[in-house]
Amino acid sequence: MKYILLVVVLLLTGCFNKEIAYSHNKEKYYQVKLCKKLDGKMEYRLSDKTRVDCLTDTYAIEVDWAKKWAEGIGQSLYYAQMTGKYPAVALIVSKKDNRFKKRLQKVANKYNIKIFFLDKE
Repeated sequence: MKYILLVVVLLLTGCFNKEIAYSHNKEKYYQVKLCKKLDGKMEYRLSDKTRVDCLTDTYAIEVDWAKKWAEGIGQSLYYAQMTGKYPAVALIVSKKDNRFKKRLQKVANKYNIKIFFLDKE
């Protein structure tokens, strides 16, 4: 009973609000920030129920952490194919992620993938 009361109190005081979901430790924070800046559509749903992180007039963008650079390439290429837009990867990076940036740049140059680097806050 005490635990239920604690949860109710926390909910009523706003401890579980949407701001927590958008903390700097969450991919969603960077996705929202970039998509707003580019005036894109967030979580654009495709016919197969997959979702583009941010769809703009030009790009189908996959937002991901630096260590997931390769996954970002695959997803952006697929989303571009499905939407008729150009592929793009927005990589969330810190100073120590240089090796991931270089890997992404090498492949992106070959396959014409736009890159956005988002500095981890």
